[in-house]
Amino acid sequence: MTKKKIEAVNAASGYLALLADRGVDYLFANAGTDFAPIIEAMSLPGAASPTPITVPHENVAVSMAHGYTMMTGRPQAVMVHVSVGTANALMGLMNASRAQVPMLFTAGRTPITEVGAAGSRDVPIHWPQEMYDQAGMVRELVKWDYEMRTPDQIETVVDRALNIAMSEPRGPVYLSLPREVLGTPMPSFEFQSPSRHQIPSPPHPDPEAIGRAAEMLAAAENPLIITTFAGRDGDVVSELAAMADRFALPVVNKWLRALSLPSDHPMHLGFDPDPLLSDADVVLVLESDVPWVPSYQAPSTDATVIHFGADPLFENYPVRGFACDLAVTGVLRASLPSLSEALAEHEPRCKDRIERRRARITEFRDRQRVGWAEVVDAAATEMPIHAAWLSHCIDRIKDDDTIVIKESPLSLEHMTFNQPLTLFYGLGAGGLGWGQGAALGAKLAAPDRLVICTQGDGTYLFGNPVSAHAVGTAYGLPVLTIVFNNQMWGAVRQATRTMYPDGHAARANPEPLTFLDGAPHLERAVEVAGGYGERVEDPREVPAALDRALHAVKVEKRAAVLNVITKEPAKLYTGEPLT
Repeated sequence: MTKKKIEAVNAASGYLALLADRGVDYLFANAGTDFAPIIEAMSLPGAASPTPITVPHENVAVSMAHGYTMMTGRPQAVMVHVSVGTANALMGLMNASRAQVPMLFTAGRTPITEVGAAGSRDVPIHWPQEMYDQAGMVRELVKWDYEMRTPDQIETVVDRALNIAMSEPRGPVYLSLPREVLGTPMPSFEFQSPSRHQIPSPPHPDPEAIGRAAEMLAAAENPLIITTFAGRDGDVVSELAAMADRFALPVVNKWLRALSLPSDHPMHLGFDPDPLLSDADVVLVLESDVPWVPSYQAPSTDATVIHFGADPLFENYPVRGFACDLAVTGVLRASLPSLSEALAEHEPRCKDRIERRRARITEFRDRQRVGWAEVVDAAATEMPIHAAWLSHCIDRIKDDDTIVIKESPLSLEHMTFNQPLTLFYGLGAGGLGWGQGAALGAKLAAPDRLVICTQGDGTYLFGNPVSAHAVGTAYGLPVLTIVFNNQMWGAVRQATRTMYPDGHAARANPEPLTFLDGAPHLERAVEVAGGYGERVEDPREVPAALDRALHAVKVEKRAAVLNVITKEPAKLYTGEPLT
């Protein structure tokens, strides 16, 4: 077995070298007094370490790691300052957890000792910052947590952390690092390379369960596939596309977290399953935690419901009661080819049914697209600017490989995405402000591609924009941010009106706690970091404003923010029932 030996100054040297050896490219960090051993180790000439990225807000740091891993599939490291940094990062960590994004989330620990050790307490803040159970803040959101006890554990603990993060279903892990442990003097560090602690193979589906699922789908007249983040694995997109086309299986990308089917695919029926659910006789749910909202629309009680996923029950959700007649555990990379192969055995006797269904779906899809086009035509001159018109204009400036981060009312019905890993929405937990950091992380992973971050005015404010833009400038990561600014918490207002359609709030003007009137010039935040900002109010000016912002990003290599004054989006046409 091969071993590596490096020069070191302390235990932190070994820790950082091991991260680099295990494929961690970046350490996204917001430092504090606990970082002294880390900074000393990084300063050793020739020291092996992930590239440090200084991020002046913890939520941005976690979101950057999230965005980088979305693009690469490789987990990254985040380090924040003891208890307070952990608390500030919780929102981003919850997003990563619900999106099943692997991450080594770490924090220093307030020094354990008051005197007598390298790293003992030496400033007043070390006393009030200590907690009895610092990891208790994150325990519900991580797959594993631990506190490093001794330098002898470094290799075992780091390998275990990364392997658990990458085992399916993936997710973040938490490691706390006491200053005394990191600061332990150490002239050299030796470790196995490559590691002898490997990620377990992903779960593969039971062939018998796959056969039953194929029989159910083959017998269906009106099957429906619903998925949320099948496309987080880019290879799955082509597998799903081939299966859906061959067997005429309509697909809805509900509450999309990653593009799962190309926009121009003949079986792509949009993003809302409600018009299709009542007539579906078999519903195949692929990696979707919330495939429908029962209080609005659910499948018929006579419909058969099948769930596929690495964790089809989403076991870390306290309550989740969706109908499930068959649950098949397995990563989609393995499950979909197996299902396609099993369906092929039924294909000869189902050919006529498949082609009749294909004709119905084609007709439905044509009507649906006409309805979407009519919305754009009607919205082109509306003031305030309609989300559909703004989305249509954004679609015209992007390339096939442009990466779009959605944390806004961006109308996907008026966008075109045909390449995997080009569209992401990461708010499974609703931790707002994710978009700015995720866009920076995506740009870091794909520096030659255009990254567009779309946010509402509320999510832009939540995203610590000055911190995010400062990081983008410092590390040469120009991102185009487009703010859909309706001067309100649109989701809060809509939730209130849904629950109380004829209530006092619906008649109030303004409704309490829903309006954001105090920040009309959001475009100026980027100017602090040397970026380009512009406010747009006239729909006729949107195309030219986008061109100016695009020039700033692509030619001048600086961030740009368009603050677009919009109206609250209306419900879009989704189509009449399929049958």
